[in-house]
Amino acid sequence: MNTLNHFATPQLELLHRGKVRDSYRAPSGERLIVVTDRLSAFDSVLETPVAHKGAVLNGLAAFWFDKTQHIIPNHVIALLDPNVTLAKEAEPIRVEMIVRNYITGSMLRGYQKGQRTFSGVTVTDGLTKHQQFPEPIVTPTTKEESDREITPENLVAEGWVSAELYEQMRVKSLELFRFASDWMAERGIILVDTKYEFGLLNGELILIDEIHTPDSSRFWSAEDYARNPETAEQMDKEYVRQWLIANKVDGQYPRALTAEVSAEASRRYLDIYERITGSPLPTGQEITTGGDVRTRLVGNLVRYGIMKDAWVNIVMGSPADKEHCLKIRENFEAYNIFTQLRVTSAHKNGEEIAGMAEVWNNSVEPGVIIAVAGLSNGLGGALAANVNVPVISCPPWKDFAELLANLNSSVIMPSATPNLTVVRPDNAAQAAVRALNLPRLREQLSREIKATKAKLKAADAELRVL
Repeated sequence: MNTLNHFATPQLELLHRGKVRDSYRAPSGERLIVVTDRLSAFDSVLETPVAHKGAVLNGLAAFWFDKTQHIIPNHVIALLDPNVTLAKEAEPIRVEMIVRNYITGSMLRGYQKGQRTFSGVTVTDGLTKHQQFPEPIVTPTTKEESDREITPENLVAEGWVSAELYEQMRVKSLELFRFASDWMAERGIILVDTKYEFGLLNGELILIDEIHTPDSSRFWSAEDYARNPETAEQMDKEYVRQWLIANKVDGQYPRALTAEVSAEASRRYLDIYERITGSPLPTGQEITTGGDVRTRLVGNLVRYGIMKDAWVNIVMGSPADKEHCLKIRENFEAYNIFTQLRVTSAHKNGEEIAGMAEVWNNSVEPGVIIAVAGLSNGLGGALAANVNVPVISCPPWKDFAELLANLNSSVIMPSATPNLTVVRPDNAAQAAVRALNLPRLREQLSREIKATKAKLKAADAELRVL
């Protein structure tokens, strides 16, 4: 299946990489949220992505953010791609407001062990599995490395929020829950429980993160619940959780899903999207047409001016090579390519290469690396051995003697180290443009070649008559 398991680019600053969402700084200074197809279960991210999951989560969140603007403003500026949202940069409040309307999940497990008070809310004895509460209840938790139940009083005492702000969050959470519950009830879906996250923007409380998605909420089929409340099947990722439980080996959950389970999970995500919104997911046809998610995503981000469609990183072994790198860089100005200068020494801090390679190897757009190092050029080889994009060495030189010394160390490479070497800075840039192999660049290069030929032909016609 065609999936977005990882988003990376050297063009944008990474702010946070979560289990499912990756956040970057947009050129405008706002936050770019990329929702991947990764799936987490039991505090672990599975190796197998689920096709369309990211687009479902992002699309549903956008749907609900739009529907609930009358209740509370939110952080959404625009959907730039089915998997990408441009959002206002708010100050997050490190509290999750969990609203529950039925006793299930972790609360049920605690209840069965004798617990009766949850985040300061006391429930009665005699409740049965999946029983509905008389009214929805709010059970906040802290957002820490390990979230913990906490009473509203302790949230205030520990300095998480003021009493006034908590009350505002509580009221808005219940309003949001009631609105969504009514909407879903009309479509045969029970909103069992969910979480809300809030932030402050210019001192105003707004809704952030996600809302009423299969990853942040629990859904049941109303028809299924009516038949037997205790066996009601969840319409979210519980299907995957149950498969993992059934396939534990020596107490360990599987790290990957089978193709069949992944496909069924994808079908379920697409189904819940259509049931809630009334329309199929716009990207749903990619499952049969083979459309490439990353190509579409890059195209949309380029269209909105968030990024270029290709990058070149010019990596120097020493700041002393800066002028040589700038000579290379100036040759890219006509091609609308993102360029970036980096400094790392293969010999003195080669450990930095691994972190750089993580971004380069997973970039959603094509890229090329130009290595600039003289004398003992270990940099070109170290880069070429660790990255999956072309590496071109363009060693600096002041005279032919230095050039010969630098060339020897750049050209002679061990096996599985496909470092290319170009002497002139302008040719290094031209080689990189060709290595990117983008249709628009090939068209531009063809025009340039044609113009060069025409110029030479005109010169020949002028000079041959002398």
